[in-house]
Amino acid sequence: MKDKINELKELSSLLEPDSNDREFFISKIIKYTENFLTNINEIPVYRTTIDNGSGIYNSPISENPTSIDDLLKILKVNVDTPGINPASHGHLGFIPGGGVFYSALGDYIADITNRYAGVFFASPGAVRMENMLTDWMSELIGFPKSSGGNLTSGGSIANLIGIVTARDSLKLKTEDFKRSVIYLSEHIHHSVDKAIRIAGLKECPRRYISLDENYKIRADELEQVIRTDKASGLLPWLIIASAGTTDVGAIDPLDELGNIAKKFNCWFHVDAAYGGFFILTDRGKKKLIGLDKSDSVVMDPHKGLFLPYGTGAVLVKNKHNLYESHYYNANYMQDASLNNEELAPADLSPELSKHFRGLRLWFPLKLAGVSAFKNALEEKLLLAQYFYEQLKEIKGFEVGPYPDLSVVTYRYIPKTGNADEFNKKLIREIQEEGKVFISSTILNGKFTLRAAILSFRTHLDTVDLLADILKHKVKGF
Repeated sequence: MKDKINELKELSSLLEPDSNDREFFISKIIKYTENFLTNINEIPVYRTTIDNGSGIYNSPISENPTSIDDLLKILKVNVDTPGINPASHGHLGFIPGGGVFYSALGDYIADITNRYAGVFFASPGAVRMENMLTDWMSELIGFPKSSGGNLTSGGSIANLIGIVTARDSLKLKTEDFKRSVIYLSEHIHHSVDKAIRIAGLKECPRRYISLDENYKIRADELEQVIRTDKASGLLPWLIIASAGTTDVGAIDPLDELGNIAKKFNCWFHVDAAYGGFFILTDRGKKKLIGLDKSDSVVMDPHKGLFLPYGTGAVLVKNKHNLYESHYYNANYMQDASLNNEELAPADLSPELSKHFRGLRLWFPLKLAGVSAFKNALEEKLLLAQYFYEQLKEIKGFEVGPYPDLSVVTYRYIPKTGNADEFNKKLIREIQEEGKVFISSTILNGKFTLRAAILSFRTHLDTVDLLADILKHKVKGF
């Protein structure tokens, strides 16, 4: 048996490269990524290829190793060429994950050391770091020291955690669901509807409150609907608002909604995945007044702090409620309970096994300082306002509401023909050209263009480029 064990050890030795091999691989990877960053402004924001990455199937998973050079070639041709380049300054289509360089350093260390940040016993420093980061976010939005949070994979899981915590905190039972009413708007992110279903709340009546001309929830209507539901014997229990909708970047009237939630003893959940970190700026603080009145908030560092995808957060005003919904006990984890100075992330979310996400957030904040992020966010707010004004100067363009944050909506109205079809053709041409990438949505039944300005690499020259492209494309129509 010993001989077999030693033989298997030798056969699996490729899993542990020595220092020379590590240096070789690292040099190849650094060269590849440095080439990407050095040339990032020349790389099209969007590209299609003949096979759209299907060539990756020509190198199936196999028993034998593949050279690093071959792997990087496969990666470049099939993954890093076709599709959207979210790291580009010209990515103005969706709320992007910017991917600041410092986060990659944090991820590299986290992957090499493989610290388990789930329970205090396993890695007290990692747990303290993640708790410190969620405490910092809680302080930003005005939550008390009794609050708690969790770093998640993104807004979808964060919304699920918040809604499950709300359900349990208000002690809803299965027999209550058919009369327990949820209040939200049609512009809430689809992950909220998904979270409601996954949390077993599909039977709860939903009231979609209408929006004003700026696509914000009408607080007066909300209060009236709640009163009507109560008079009908129903149980109003959850109000969900947005602090930065995906479609137009609108911020619901958080202060008024918070007061209504308190008046009717409802849980107030705010999806601030996109807009939450604008609270770092002076302009953002004014726009986000009332966020502190919420019971739970979702904020995505991979949006407002420009981190790589896979970095969200949920904050709950009373961390005991968060813990009660997500803690667990297991015999095989009994040793962990011997050393539990702080609440463990694994007891504050559905995840037991989890990536050490804290390091990819802590490194950028410490290496660049918060002021760098604050200034970048302030720049994005001003760029959106600047682009909005530029559009008004281009004859034929119809603009949406003045931007709350950094999303601008607009459409071109040609002198003749169908406006929707024209704008569909316009966006296709811009995307295929690849200099900038914009997206579209439907507002009041109309096909509408969007510019979402939130890449830390997007500056004035990019916005001017988009304005020039639009001018050129519509000339003569």
